[in-house]
Amino acid sequence: MPVTAVVGLQWGDEAKGKFVDLLSPNADLVARFGGGDNAGHTVVNEFGTFKLRLMPNGFSNAKTICAIGPGVVVNPQTLIEEIETVQNSGIELESRLWVSPRCNLVMPYHRLLEGIYEEARGAAKTGTTRRGIGPVFADKVSYNGIRFFDLKHEDQFARKLKLQLALKNPILRAFGVEPLEFDALFSEVSSQYSRLKPYIREPFGLAQQMLAEGGEILLEGAQGALLDNNWGTYPFCTASITLAGGACAGFGIAPHAIRRVVGVTKAYTTRVGAGPMPTELFDETGEKLQQAGQEFGTVTGRARRCGWFDAELVRFTSQLNGATELALTKLDVLDELPALKICIGYRRAEGGDRLWHYWELDAEELALCEPVYLELEGWRQSTTAARNFAQLPAQAQAYVRKVEELVGVPVKFVSVGPGREATIVV
Repeated sequence: MPVTAVVGLQWGDEAKGKFVDLLSPNADLVARFGGGDNAGHTVVNEFGTFKLRLMPNGFSNAKTICAIGPGVVVNPQTLIEEIETVQNSGIELESRLWVSPRCNLVMPYHRLLEGIYEEARGAAKTGTTRRGIGPVFADKVSYNGIRFFDLKHEDQFARKLKLQLALKNPILRAFGVEPLEFDALFSEVSSQYSRLKPYIREPFGLAQQMLAEGGEILLEGAQGALLDNNWGTYPFCTASITLAGGACAGFGIAPHAIRRVVGVTKAYTTRVGAGPMPTELFDETGEKLQQAGQEFGTVTGRARRCGWFDAELVRFTSQLNGATELALTKLDVLDELPALKICIGYRRAEGGDRLWHYWELDAEELALCEPVYLELEGWRQSTTAARNFAQLPAQAQAYVRKVEELVGVPVKFVSVGPGREATIVV
């Protein structure tokens, strides 16, 4: 069977977790391939409501293996807490969770350093989650990372940890932060490893076997395409590759195996943290979207910035990811609005009447652009009870079809609520 990747097409928080959970009953393996515990998702199923940051979806299906690939950076304590949360709901994990020993670890000094860097930027803060993600990826690419592999051998771990503390503690002292003690940190991380050891096993061979035998693999992206380190609104982005193609290196899947890419996008636009967002609303409509959509971050609790749907952005990210279908979420959040807008491109002061594309601009230029809108009629009635496309109001159907037309990708799913059942297959 071909591999399916589920990725976000905006700045994250698109409800990818819901669609991975929705597709997971048919999956033999569900895998995370990038990011870390800065990327949260909420899953609502028969076992309850789960707010998770590292655990792959699919855990509610007893036959599904859940895997974390080497492209993910792991905070051991976060993973322990999530394992306990899932197990306390009555779900067995020990035989079903595989965590690559190649994963780099988020250490306490990474979180401290990210806080220092962010404060040092002053007014130019990028709005990080302060989970240590930038510093751990910096260590990874500069050969200073500590992986689960290193924890197998105490002497190897001790040697690497002493070196990192020799490098990091002077920086902490220079900024008035208490340095970390080797003995306490060594003991803490060693204890965490003992708790996680039953789950540390490389899933590559298992995935290859499933591919050979026709098994179904579901790849779960973290965050959104516009936070990608190469193609996002740099430097207001994350440290990892958030695209479907990132699964090839981040989990170990050959490109030709990924035949289906489900691009998840909200029916409007949101963003957490700093950075340009052309369709952002600063008025009563923006507040209505925020309250109706409960737009507060799973990881940080921060209020999300809200705005109209940006078809220029989603068309670009659909092309970038090779999206074969769209999952349009939170359509119900638009239920009470009398009129709606969709952005189709941008104008610049020096650019005349031509429409500019996202990919032609950097973050500073994008921040100065004016969005150009199409206007559509709202439907002003509830869509939450709709369970097939024909049950949606005519104006809501027209809105979905216009999104399809402008993005150039068919809408396969429409979500009108948080639960699995509140999903229309188009």
